[in-house]
Amino acid sequence: MAKKPAERPTPRSGKAGPSRSSGPKRPRRNTDELPTREQILEAMATLPDIKGKRDLAKVLGVHGDMRTPFKRLLREMEGEGLVTRTRKTLRVTSALPAVTVLDIPSDADPDNLHAFPATWNEEEGERPRVEVVQPPNARVAPAPGDRILARIDPGEDVLPHYTARAMKILDKPRRGQIGIVRVDEDGARLIPVDRKQKEMRITGDDLGAARDGDLVEVEVKFSGRLMIPRAKVVEVIGNPATEGAVSLIAIHNLDIPYRFPASVEKAAEAATEATLKGREDWRQIPLVTIDPPDAKDHDDAVYAEPDKDPANPGGHIIYVAIADVAAYVRPGETLDREAYLRGNSVYFPDRVVPMLPERISNDLCSLKEGENRPSMAVRMVYSSEGIKKSHSFHRIMMRSAAKLSYQRAQDAIDGNPDDQTGPLLEPVLKPLWKAYAAMARARDKRGPLDLDLPERKILLNEQGMVDRIYIPDRLDAHRLIEEMMIAANVAAAETLERHKTPLLYRVHDTPSREKLTALREFLTSLDLSFDKTDAVRPANFNRVLATARKAGKIEQVSEMVLRSQAQAEYSAENYGHFGLNLDRYAHFTSPIRRYSDLIVHRALITALNLGNDGLSQSEIVKLPGIAQHISSTERRAMAAERETADRLLAGFLATKIGAQFVGRISGVTKSGLFVRLNETGADGFIPASTLGQDYYRYVEEQQAMIGDRTGEMFRLGDTVEVRLLEAAPVAGALRFELLSEGPRVNPSSYKRGGKRPTRSYGPKGRRR
Repeated sequence: MAKKPAERPTPRSGKAGPSRSSGPKRPRRNTDELPTREQILEAMATLPDIKGKRDLAKVLGVHGDMRTPFKRLLREMEGEGLVTRTRKTLRVTSALPAVTVLDIPSDADPDNLHAFPATWNEEEGERPRVEVVQPPNARVAPAPGDRILARIDPGEDVLPHYTARAMKILDKPRRGQIGIVRVDEDGARLIPVDRKQKEMRITGDDLGAARDGDLVEVEVKFSGRLMIPRAKVVEVIGNPATEGAVSLIAIHNLDIPYRFPASVEKAAEAATEATLKGREDWRQIPLVTIDPPDAKDHDDAVYAEPDKDPANPGGHIIYVAIADVAAYVRPGETLDREAYLRGNSVYFPDRVVPMLPERISNDLCSLKEGENRPSMAVRMVYSSEGIKKSHSFHRIMMRSAAKLSYQRAQDAIDGNPDDQTGPLLEPVLKPLWKAYAAMARARDKRGPLDLDLPERKILLNEQGMVDRIYIPDRLDAHRLIEEMMIAANVAAAETLERHKTPLLYRVHDTPSREKLTALREFLTSLDLSFDKTDAVRPANFNRVLATARKAGKIEQVSEMVLRSQAQAEYSAENYGHFGLNLDRYAHFTSPIRRYSDLIVHRALITALNLGNDGLSQSEIVKLPGIAQHISSTERRAMAAERETADRLLAGFLATKIGAQFVGRISGVTKSGLFVRLNETGADGFIPASTLGQDYYRYVEEQQAMIGDRTGEMFRLGDTVEVRLLEAAPVAGALRFELLSEGPRVNPSSYKRGGKRPTRSYGPKGRRR
């Protein structure tokens, strides 16, 4: 029987228990070849811990016979002035080489970018400012906040004057290591946020002003013959416990800007209310906002009425009005630069990090009940069967007739109106529901992907800790707003295409052939089939989901169908939205919280001649780069929200060590099983080395671990019982012990020529 591994396998990001560091990640390159000058300079700029040629050789994979030519290359670079040596320390020289790494400040003007060297010896004077030139046909489109590898032109002036052309956008290294200080009787220690890093001691001299529980940034020092790592506090970020903001960890760990510069706040406060000039007056139309009960900003309002045109019997006219953010956030100005930098708002259980200052998002652009507000609106005419016959966009002034929550609107429709919704029931709410019923019939015929996964909400107490977790009811009121927003987004894309105006699309690609193959193999293991065609449509997935629901296998299939999907993103080129089964789609309905929607608003203003604050020519040229940037900020926001939820749930369960829970297997890897608890939605890890008295083989096509001798199987979507062994709130990690037994299958089918399994367990087996 194989020995038990000395340490737990490295977990999937965001889910597993604490593990040992795997060391610096080496660049992907052919290690049989000598690194280039560009690779050496990039490594020195992006890995500031590199001190000498030994560190550099290790990171770049230089070994054996390559060591001598590598040393010769470094000497040549030193002679060329690219690097400087001080004793045994190497650094990039103060004179900028022909190719170097630059950092573009986050507050740089997008139309006139400048940058500074990523590394610089301050003893040799002030860092030189570098002008970043962006040719119209450039393949690389850098933006404020980016790190770039650039080709330098030193210029011909007497004083140093540099210009640069971007060759590549680089991943910026994270700021110094982030962690929580814990004071103990021996001094203090750092509990890292990154679960791949180990705890370190902090000596009294290196603690600075940090106190127990503070979130700090540290630099790592090594001491003694054994090079033991120690932490030195360089900045106290805050205290998540006293501030009641667990999200502070994710915000700093992922470099999310969360404090508005004074110049941005000043620009927001200086904004004045838009007037009726140049707008249609829609204040007599009783548009209403329908949002969550705790919403602080309201960026969309709706209204519907029967179409009186005899040519459209039983038809409906639907109005959707969206806050006119473009009236206040002008291209290239202070507010616009900050909104672009952030890309989107980020929503945490304990706070919101908004894209725009409160003066704009919660006041001037919030469609408040009974107050005049500028809006971009679309008027859509639908048939009785929910087929759109026409639409038109308008720049208007509106006045919301009511601020409603989803539940109150639904209660009124269900026969329980209150004092406010009662008078609105006949003239406003019932026409909205009738229009939605027609749209729903057309939606069902269109057949978007029917993957309705429950989304848990975390409610916090006054101390900022978890009070309870619940799954909100999915109401027709939610679906109504969702369907009308989708219709408005489609109308925006259609209008801009018709006017041949560039825009940002919201795109969702067709699943790849490799993912479809994996899905088919998995479904076969469940005695289910998937249509044998490469030209898949959402209907193909909906059929198998319906079959799985009848067979009682919907959890397993839903999880695998979700994994087979591509990730939605923004693009200046259109390739459709697979999930919604739409040929063209653009985000138009949330410009308060998404920069993409602001771009679409500006494009509509330009296309329809609705003002002088539309899409500028410089923005049109940069649309591919803008799409790339805001897709990145969206992924960053999702990661931060997920990390914060993991930390909150780990903290909530930290007092329940030893308790037993029921959950479902949400992931299977060679390293072990990921389990999501039914009650809380918390995710944890079960190392493969602890599964049982057998060799467990990872069978990818089954998405299962299967015992080599017993045939015991644990598969994606299976219901299991687990015991909580460890909780690490700072890392957001949980570790479980498996208590359930799995079903038995014939193990001989999965031995693959006698290969040994990926992991095994010692003699004890599972405890009961």
